[in-house]
Amino acid sequence: MIQAKQDLLRALAAAIHDVSPDSTLAAVYESPRVAAHGDLACTAAMQLAKPLRKNPREVAQALIDALMRQEAVQRLVAAMEIAGPGFINLRLNAAAKQAVVTEVLTGGEHFGRQAPTASKVLVEFVSANPTGPLHLGHARQAALGDGICNLFETQGAQVTREFYYNDAGVQIATLTESVVARLNGHQPGDAQWPEKAYNGDYIADIAIDFLAQKTVSADDRSFTASGHVTDVDGIRQFAVAYLRREQDLDLQAFGVRFDTYFLESSLYSSGRVDDTVKRLKASGKTFEEGGALWLRTTDYGDDKDRVMQKSDGSYTYFLPDVAYHLNKFERGYTQAINLQGGDHHGTIARVRAGLQAAAMGVPLGYPDYVLNKMVTVMKGGQEVKISKRAGSYVTLRDLIAWTSKDAVRFFLLSRKADTEFTFDVDLALKQNDENPVFYVQYAHARICSVIQQFADKNGDVATLPQANLALLTAPTEAALMLKLAEYPQTLANAATSLSPHDVSFYLRDVAGLFHSYYGAERFLVDDAELMRARLALLVATRQVIRNALTVLGVAAPESMNRAAEDQTKTAGETA
Repeated sequence: MIQAKQDLLRALAAAIHDVSPDSTLAAVYESPRVAAHGDLACTAAMQLAKPLRKNPREVAQALIDALMRQEAVQRLVAAMEIAGPGFINLRLNAAAKQAVVTEVLTGGEHFGRQAPTASKVLVEFVSANPTGPLHLGHARQAALGDGICNLFETQGAQVTREFYYNDAGVQIATLTESVVARLNGHQPGDAQWPEKAYNGDYIADIAIDFLAQKTVSADDRSFTASGHVTDVDGIRQFAVAYLRREQDLDLQAFGVRFDTYFLESSLYSSGRVDDTVKRLKASGKTFEEGGALWLRTTDYGDDKDRVMQKSDGSYTYFLPDVAYHLNKFERGYTQAINLQGGDHHGTIARVRAGLQAAAMGVPLGYPDYVLNKMVTVMKGGQEVKISKRAGSYVTLRDLIAWTSKDAVRFFLLSRKADTEFTFDVDLALKQNDENPVFYVQYAHARICSVIQQFADKNGDVATLPQANLALLTAPTEAALMLKLAEYPQTLANAATSLSPHDVSFYLRDVAGLFHSYYGAERFLVDDAELMRARLALLVATRQVIRNALTVLGVAAPESMNRAAEDQTKTAGETA
């Protein structure tokens, strides 16, 4: 059916040209909101009506007449009709719908993926300073960032996952001071405990391991403790390495990896910050006021000009941000995407303004931003705010321990990034259709169970691609096949809009249609050819669910636990 849609798009483009030769309108089909209205819908008539100075329904009829002259329409479309002010609804014939089963079985794990391209995409996410365990904002960014990376990979892009952090700023100084206080025998609540110190138990753990002269290794650094409480620089380096390792362990448990790590301190040590200042001064967009150096970011749409360098000579955060993104562009990334908390909204205009002022050919709108709101955790009907380990917030590791990696990833990708989200631990543990991740995984496991029953009866799964798909005529089968055919476009749209939650929505739709099919039809029937056709559709459905779950970083289990199995009827019992 994927090929059928492409053929029909070409037919629509030809019809638009026939009706309006000068039009540049793109050929597009939509899915009707009401299934009874047809399989594909087209709004071209309403878009062409005004420039043609004709009634939309009149234009719609002209388009239908032109479409009927196209071979693809004659071959694939059973009927067309005009609805409302000028919609054109198309009803595909059975063969067009059934073709998707063969396409999925042929494509396998590659179904929905596009050929490799030259596009280089850098996705920067999590980017937590090593001052404590990863909190739920980091968790949401980890799920979103990894999902976006996976989406771009399905579209053939060369994707780099980057983690950016500061290993020498004010927060790192506070971390060092906190560990020093622990090493000197102080703890939160003591009169000698620093006012701004970090209070979590992890500070005590760092101090204990430092005294034990342990070596800690993270993905991007390793350090051995001296054990000397007066070795402040050694304490700093050990604490940073220790917490980077902790972050790595959190991310590994979450199934997230990074290709590169970028240190903010390297922007200074390499001279990139100073070079950026020179570029901006040379652009003529800087000025001095009050002893500080400013950039005229208002020339590029910012709401006010920004300080680059304070009167004391130190730089604001704005400047290394610009230097960092110039570095991304110089590394050849045609698209850069940043995932950050919603409180970073104000940085967007100023960073983009700085990049334009640098006059290095950075395209407008570079980089892209995905801003996420924080996550509230409910457990036992109460909001959870405190983690003993972190001292003041729930950590990613807490959430995984209470539920599972799959539940956390699926839940955090079930809403748009810029919406508030409440993570209900009790819901994530439910084994029924109220729990979306269970609902989807259960569909996959159910299909595996049916296929296994077929194999146990000496059925040859390898022969299913040759099944007679013309036998798939039930309404539930048609609906499921239409939804499977939407998968490649769902991936493309989700990548373009940086919206991995669209894939979770799609999965719930597929699971719902499968469960309806499971409840309406029997699969292991006496008619061998009908059985093979239905099992071929099940194998295709399983493949699409598995492919989509992989994009989200969620497992596709072949069986659920006993509590789930007790709810399952065998395929032979299904009416």
